[in-house]
Amino acid sequence: MTSAQTLRVRVAKRQASGQDIALFTLVSADGAQLPPFEAGAHIDVHLPGATGQEIIRQYSLCGNPADRSHYRIGVLRDANSRGGSVAVHAHLKEGVELSISAPRNHFPLITGAGAGKAYLFGGGIGVTPMIAMAHTLHKTGMDFEFHYSSRSPSHMAFSEELGAAPYAARVHKHFDENAPTPAQQRADAAAILGAAPPGAHVYVCGPKGYMDWVMATAREQGFPAERIHYEFFQVEVKKGGDSFTVVAQASGKEVVVEAEDTIANALERIGIRVQVSCEQGICGTCLTNVLEGTPDHRDEYQTDEEKAANEQITICCSRSLTPRLVLDL
Repeated sequence: MTSAQTLRVRVAKRQASGQDIALFTLVSADGAQLPPFEAGAHIDVHLPGATGQEIIRQYSLCGNPADRSHYRIGVLRDANSRGGSVAVHAHLKEGVELSISAPRNHFPLITGAGAGKAYLFGGGIGVTPMIAMAHTLHKTGMDFEFHYSSRSPSHMAFSEELGAAPYAARVHKHFDENAPTPAQQRADAAAILGAAPPGAHVYVCGPKGYMDWVMATAREQGFPAERIHYEFFQVEVKKGGDSFTVVAQASGKEVVVEAEDTIANALERIGIRVQVSCEQGICGTCLTNVLEGTPDHRDEYQTDEEKAANEQITICCSRSLTPRLVLDL
């Protein structure tokens, strides 16, 4: 381990699982146990970019949180990738060493007394955090259902593993195409959540359209916002807007952010570099304090309440509603 923030790991195993999906088992490069993680956590993976500049992407941990001998991630090779998944599939061969962050959790599982039944919805590669959640729920004896949706059986990762899991009876597989049985056709979220007992919680991750559908259905079935939990891994970020000036108060510098620019890129031009990771406003890495001005929030990381407070901004994608925005940089 190199530091509390950055861990050096080695790819111990690479395994194909489902169409265009690879599973990677990561172990500590020095043979030590890895830091503990909770269900829902992710790691930042440092990768070589196509231009030689390092890129950082987030991947959910999909192993058993009780096992600290390794971490595991599942990555879909996406034809529309911004570079991350392509770099993972090209670079992470067995034996390769790389740097990752310690686990961080923005998608925590609610456990303990009064937590209620959990409904896990994973769409496509968005199933990864649900596997860790299922391990934890099974271990704690909590009631849950695990609904995994995929385009077809050939696209489904983890299929054999889930079939052999100690919680296999709670796993329900759904397919948009070529469903082997009528029961495995597209998930009926309204029927599933309509039968939920009082106090139940919904957890969802997957493509944005899938997540929007599950969350809208949960709301229609009477689930309050505090019992609907989600994590985006890819979103369409609104681009463009009027130019504005960003003032980095602590540095005593300012810069104009043009219509098609980002705050992060503009700041880097004047020598102020803030770590940026997802570039979509979903990970919170670049969250920066706002001292003056009104942000134009375009992220999916902050809650509606946090956005309304206008105390922080994701500088990778958000902009300003006022001509001048003062940041604590």
